[in-house]
Amino acid sequence: MAEKSRPSTSTPAGDDAAAARPAGSTRRGTGPKVRPKNGLDRYFSITERRSTVTRELRGGLVTFFTMAYIVVLNPIILSGADIDGTTLPFVSVAAVTALVAGVLTILMGVVGRYPFALAAGLGINAIVAVYAATQLTWPEIMGLVVLEGLLITVLVLTGFRRAVFEAIPGQLKTAIAVGIGFFLTIIGLVDAGFVRRAQSGSVPLSFGIDGSLAGWPLLTFVVGLALTSVLVVRRVRGGLLIGIVATTVFAIVVEAIANVGSSNGGTNPRGWALQVPTLPENIVELPDFSVVGNVSLFGGFSRIGVVAALLIVFAIMIADFFDTVGTVTAVGAEGDMLDEDRNLPRSQPVLLVDSLAAAAGGAASVSSNTTYVESTAGVADGARTGLASVATGVLFLVAVFFTPLVQVVPSEAAAPVLVIVGALLISQIRDLEWGDLSLVIPAFLTITLMPFTYSITNGIGAGVLSYVLLRVATGRRRDVHLLMWVIAVLFLVYFALEPLQQLF
Repeated sequence: MAEKSRPSTSTPAGDDAAAARPAGSTRRGTGPKVRPKNGLDRYFSITERRSTVTRELRGGLVTFFTMAYIVVLNPIILSGADIDGTTLPFVSVAAVTALVAGVLTILMGVVGRYPFALAAGLGINAIVAVYAATQLTWPEIMGLVVLEGLLITVLVLTGFRRAVFEAIPGQLKTAIAVGIGFFLTIIGLVDAGFVRRAQSGSVPLSFGIDGSLAGWPLLTFVVGLALTSVLVVRRVRGGLLIGIVATTVFAIVVEAIANVGSSNGGTNPRGWALQVPTLPENIVELPDFSVVGNVSLFGGFSRIGVVAALLIVFAIMIADFFDTVGTVTAVGAEGDMLDEDRNLPRSQPVLLVDSLAAAAGGAASVSSNTTYVESTAGVADGARTGLASVATGVLFLVAVFFTPLVQVVPSEAAAPVLVIVGALLISQIRDLEWGDLSLVIPAFLTITLMPFTYSITNGIGAGVLSYVLLRVATGRRRDVHLLMWVIAVLFLVYFALEPLQQLF
């Protein structure tokens, strides 16, 4: 049955922990106890989780490189004008994005003690950017984000958020991890330009440029994917990190010779998708924190009315709430950190930090911060404790002053890691129950809708609704946890938000 957890086959690149495991021991250190080496080891349970300080630091470095793009991408998304014509300064948004991500990721490491990294959530950013361009000023929408974060924090403190997490059946939790594997894969392929929106014809997506792998950036991605695959299969220590660094060096050489340039939003399809891999003139820049505190807590209620504002808060909250459920499940599964019921032990501190991150991101005017699914990259490279998150957070704080250096790594160099990690997560599909269609269909919808709609929340919502419906239809309504009914109703409202907003 899917509810029974099995040891992960996706051992970290170069990780010989599995081979060194004592005979007769089982997952998560249930074999012979090993005494902590020092206070750091004891606090983070490094030895207990069969890791080392070196492996944790390396995993934190890998996670940072796979999500460092947010320092550049977040200001691109948010720096457009709002309805009053105000434009957010690009440089300030970049610096504060790195600052908030650094502080919150360190907090997650110290308090949550798991290898989860946080930063501004892209899915949520897309929502708030639309509202800022059509209905609310930026301070007003950030005020609603703060309220949403505080509301989720209350749900955590009352135990409701953890209860919801534990009420989701094992079949759906496994499907969530598999779906995120596919989701990470398509993120990597799209970020690299390997898969693109078709410019002509009847198909929605195309392969490369007009059906061919044209352009140096695509070649860079293919080289990086091949190299990283070999390193991981050969279990080279730090294989994912070596892959990113080596591919970045290759990209810098390519740019120096071919002078490819930026894609410029698609006008140059053979250009680099986001960052152009060139050595910067200035390595250090003084940060600009001017956007911090640019918030109007209740301004949105005055502008569009109480009901409409509450619906926006609800939409952001559902996206934030269930994105984290999916991410924690996927990262925990990849690191073999889930218990036999597919729940994360001691999840309350993790959920609390994640909830406070939403409010903190809004207060800093860089949008809600959330736990990143790219954390699976560090876990796949061996990270198992909060020490890895501390390392990732410190690197984000360094990036506040070194944003030009962060921009050297192109998305084509980081994307191969996402594809490889996607493959590791997808391997959990073996744990699904395939003999009962009332379980297969919800799992299938969860898995497919995540990548096809580019949303973890949509996949979870479809899975929950179909699970409740089909259990009732087959006369097994007693199998449905009471909270699953509550979640199903919330998702019904979430998917009907557009007509509800038009109504009010």
